[in-house]
Amino acid sequence: MKSTSALRAHSLSSGNLPMQIFLFSLPLMLSNVLQVLFNMADLAVIGHFSGSLSLAAVGSTTTAVTMFTGILIGLGGGVNALIARYYGARDYGELRRTSHSSALILLICGGIMTLFGLFGSRPLLQLLQTKAEVLDQAVLYMKIYFCGMPALALYNFGNAVYSAIGDTKKPLLFLSISGVLNVVLNLFFVISCHLDVAGVALASILSQYLSAALILLTLFRSQQVYSLRFRELRICPKNRREILSLGIPSGLQNGIFYVANLFVQFGVNSFDTVMVAGNSAAANADGLVYDVMGAFYTAASSFIGLNYGAGNRKRIRQSYLICMGYAFGAGAILGFSLLAFGPQFLSIFTPDPAVITAGMKRLAMMGPMYCVSAFMDGAIAGCRGLGKSLVPMVAVFTGSCVFRVVWVFTVFAYFRTISSLYLLYLFSWAITAVFENWYFIRCFRKLPR
Repeated sequence: MKSTSALRAHSLSSGNLPMQIFLFSLPLMLSNVLQVLFNMADLAVIGHFSGSLSLAAVGSTTTAVTMFTGILIGLGGGVNALIARYYGARDYGELRRTSHSSALILLICGGIMTLFGLFGSRPLLQLLQTKAEVLDQAVLYMKIYFCGMPALALYNFGNAVYSAIGDTKKPLLFLSISGVLNVVLNLFFVISCHLDVAGVALASILSQYLSAALILLTLFRSQQVYSLRFRELRICPKNRREILSLGIPSGLQNGIFYVANLFVQFGVNSFDTVMVAGNSAAANADGLVYDVMGAFYTAASSFIGLNYGAGNRKRIRQSYLICMGYAFGAGAILGFSLLAFGPQFLSIFTPDPAVITAGMKRLAMMGPMYCVSAFMDGAIAGCRGLGKSLVPMVAVFTGSCVFRVVWVFTVFAYFRTISSLYLLYLFSWAITAVFENWYFIRCFRKLPR
């Protein structure tokens, strides 16, 4: 059992690195794209069969929902970096203790988020000045959707484990199965049962519980060093400190981005319902682009963590540069493609020409800018692979959250145009990227030779 795992760890710390990273990232990329496409199916069904108001209601929750799911994804990223490090160092005892502790910690976090969704949805959406005509539907959607947070937490845990040991195909398979179920249930609940936004939310959480069950079942049945056993499920104090000290800042990094985006949503909500619906439709492009680029960030964290555990400085540096280059290229290709085919993309979600015109205002601004985010997010992933997440979190808070809030209440408040609102992404990414790259280089130079 250990010899097989050791062989895989060795293969990831030697060989053709650009090809290894690409082959490692490809299933992750497909998983992320499938997840985005399934989420798009939610909005497409709502937009075509329930109308623009329902689309605006679901769209009004997007930033709040992704803020909390981003925290879970960030926690999973911290778990990924730790397991990759122990896997690279062949410290299988710590790997197993970290894995079992992580499963329980993420489950607890998912439960806490469910409670928040049930009792805090309406105050949060009211704080964001969600339109009165869509508020009740938006609250209903959030309450149902947040019931799936424990399942989402456990799936992210399993995905982190498999990514850390170099197996990205199993999560892709499980996500594909649950995604097909999601689409089928969407059509059934919305078209046949006329459940509107409640049907979309219900379809989402049922598919999330299926993906979580599949990935956990595989981990419990596995005979490898990373397998789960009920008798070993406990939170060890040492591992708890490691997981939380790396995972919480990583989760908060993602959460901070979305907290800042809450203020962007606040700015969007100051326009009419057509602009809100157009922004909601166009914002689906963000998930598509970011998640494709995100596959390379996961690769960066995994490869850097694994080679950090193996003591291979050269491949740490190479992994950092290759993953950032891949992410930049993916962002540029997708961004300009959306710029060229934006109306066709937006027509997936709505047949309303006015909503499509409003959505194009966002795509015209964001399309050429997506690739810039690679310099920031790639550096954050690299720092996570080295076990550093507190300082990057502070940098993200300052460069993204504080800066964006200031921008909304100064630059946007002065010009009051949608273009002046979207420009804040470019400047916040650039400012944060400068510091994050400096910090990664500083940490790398301190590594023992």
